[in-house]
Amino acid sequence: MDLGLSNNIAVVTGGSSGIGLATARTLLADGARVAICGRDAARLAAAVEQLGTPNTELLLAECCDVLDRAQVDAFARKVAQWGGEKVDLLVNNAGQGRVSTFGNTTDAQWRDELELKFFSQILPIRAFLPLLEKSEWPAIVAVNSLLSIQPEPHMVCTSAARAGVQNLLKSLAAEFAPRIRVNSVLLGLIDSGQWQRRYEARTDKSQSRAQWMSELAADKKIPLGRLGDPDEPARAIVFLGSRAASYITGASLEVSGGVSRSI
Repeated sequence: MDLGLSNNIAVVTGGSSGIGLATARTLLADGARVAICGRDAARLAAAVEQLGTPNTELLLAECCDVLDRAQVDAFARKVAQWGGEKVDLLVNNAGQGRVSTFGNTTDAQWRDELELKFFSQILPIRAFLPLLEKSEWPAIVAVNSLLSIQPEPHMVCTSAARAGVQNLLKSLAAEFAPRIRVNSVLLGLIDSGQWQRRYEARTDKSQSRAQWMSELAADKKIPLGRLGDPDEPARAIVFLGSRAASYITGASLEVSGGVSRSI
């Protein structure tokens, strides 16, 4: 299937690792020109090397904290200069989860989590909206979590914030229609750096990574019996951001290996 991404300008926040990096790789393979950002210069440089595309007309990599309005606005200006004053796809991917219960989450942690989840969406959308409006087929895809509709008590703060973000995205899909499509992916457990760190800290050092991951999937009751690979949500993100999904907006696509309990 031709996704119609050739020479499109795509922006991926949090693009230096994990799902963001996999999304950038998939977009490049489908012919898009991609701008990624991340906070860590070393990780960003490593991402450029992994993508096999130096900072040229195909790939732009810039340091940017998506919670800093000035940095996000500066990133948008650089993308405009590099990409020809328009953006076809914005992928908002920045932000990790916080493990906490209601009882042990402080006021400051609540504020930090709400700011991270909301403003990692709000600031890039504000900054790139004028460029998206100049595209023929503009789209926004947000990376969210299954926690937004299936909260967990050990992640109460993140679950609440994720639900609020999902509400925001649904509102934006209506407000920006018919010009700009807005969709999201809702992730289950995806194999990432955090799970590698937990594996390295395992109690039973005799367990192989495959054994440990298999037990984790069984414990989490994932029907497909494994964690997702970053390339799997990346493909869903690219599809939703492409012309192949031209009649889809305000939607959320679960990428969770079947762990969702909702209908």
